[in-house]
Amino acid sequence: MKIGVPKETKDREFRVGLSPTSVRVLKENGHAIFVETQAGDGAGFTDDDYKNAGAEIVFTPEVAWNQELVVKVKEPLSTEYQFLQKGQMLFTYLHLAADRKLTEHLIDCGVTAIAYETVEQSGNNKLPLLTPMSIIAGRLSVQFGARFLESSSGGRGVLLGGVPGVKPGKVVILGGGVVGTEAAKIAVGMGASVHILDVNVERLSYLETLFGSRVELLYSNSTHIETTVKEADLLIGAVLIPGRRAPILVSRDLVKQMRPGSVIVDVAVDQGGCIETLHATSHTNPVYVEEGVVHYGVPNMPGAVPWTSTQALNNSTLPYVVQLANLDVEALMMNPALAKGLNVQNHRLVHSAVQEVFPDLVV
Repeated sequence: MKIGVPKETKDREFRVGLSPTSVRVLKENGHAIFVETQAGDGAGFTDDDYKNAGAEIVFTPEVAWNQELVVKVKEPLSTEYQFLQKGQMLFTYLHLAADRKLTEHLIDCGVTAIAYETVEQSGNNKLPLLTPMSIIAGRLSVQFGARFLESSSGGRGVLLGGVPGVKPGKVVILGGGVVGTEAAKIAVGMGASVHILDVNVERLSYLETLFGSRVELLYSNSTHIETTVKEADLLIGAVLIPGRRAPILVSRDLVKQMRPGSVIVDVAVDQGGCIETLHATSHTNPVYVEEGVVHYGVPNMPGAVPWTSTQALNNSTLPYVVQLANLDVEALMMNPALAKGLNVQNHRLVHSAVQEVFPDLVV
């Protein structure tokens, strides 16, 4: 199969769909890989690295896109819609529940669109292609939050770890899944006062075995959200409902009650976000102030550490890419986890969760 790897075009997105190591594996399986020039530069992979792995370097995005299977990291932007074509397979993060325009175009053009974030393993409901980036995003959320709490960055000047005689900063995490757990690990390591809210009691029990008394664990309801968010120095949105838009858990009125200079980092922003006042930003302009609170809404946070992120992502995606390359669309019938990643096929929206978001697009 002919596989294309375009250079990412999202703001400061330096990850790349396939690493040279992945290219070598696909080449050994008899496939032809076409990598757009400089696609891997930001992640530390040169054109020569790809050539040595067996790829052909192409010099326009049109050629990289004009292949049977296109492997990316982030969803196609509007400037890339022209490259999508009927009969082509696209394998990347899509997050369609938060992007009606892209959903409509994928349906119209006839592409077979498979989303990393909805590939789901049967039995344990794990999301193997979302997990590595969730780990990184969770850890970065506290790292970035700590930075923007500094007064030079517009924050209220709080050191999360505190010092002897001065209490530590308070970190409130909405959601105890992978993102929330990883955020808590970093926040605890910094010495912050950490609170996690989740609706899954079993998950809270697991987190107790992980953190013990170092983290306060609360059942997520409106009362607990209100009382903890008001006092938060750093609020992290870490809510995930696979394929669906994130629910709004924090209203504008509640944000108004936070202390001026507090910081919100919403990792759920690529699924619409769980904070009413938060909208998507970019690595170039990551924050804005609303209701006196600093808001960080970069939807591709792991792109800030592309060397680590690309390799972590490829470790998980490569087996699925090999299956798609070897079996074409039959791979969707052979692998139930991969089949759950299918969002659009034959001009139809087929993923049930996305159908619930856009019922009028269901044929």
